[in-house]
Amino acid sequence: MLPEIVGRDEFAALIIRTDYSDEAAWQAVVAALRQPWGEYGELEAHVHVIDDPVWAEVTPDDVLAAVRRDEDLSVVFVADRVTMHSAHCALLACDVWDEEEDLDPMYYQELIDASLPHEFRTAPAAVHDVHANLSIAPFSATAVSP
Repeated sequence: MLPEIVGRDEFAALIIRTDYSDEAAWQAVVAALRQPWGEYGELEAHVHVIDDPVWAEVTPDDVLAAVRRDEDLSVVFVADRVTMHSAHCALLACDVWDEEEDLDPMYYQELIDASLPHEFRTAPAAVHDVHANLSIAPFSATAVSP
């Protein structure tokens, strides 16, 4: 059983390392994630990095099952084998939203559309933008009253 994620600030992007094959690549990913971001680099990076071998070789589905306990989490970023060996160190961004949630399809069709991607790759420099945008999406949907 994977450990519970504790101590994550709700505004921090969650990054979980699942590949331990290239320490130098991992250090480059972490350094890029901690860089200021925003149009002019004016925003401080907020990341919660999980670098624990207990997560080694864990699949994205297993990561999602473990992190869904965090009600404030909408996306998790996985540093997997592809991340460590790709030119851009692209992290796997996984949408945490549970398709089993009881949403009225009349109002939330765009959220329950199975054709929408639930995972994609993003460079470390884009993690903060992705995290910010996906973090507000669930609040927008739940704030609308049917």
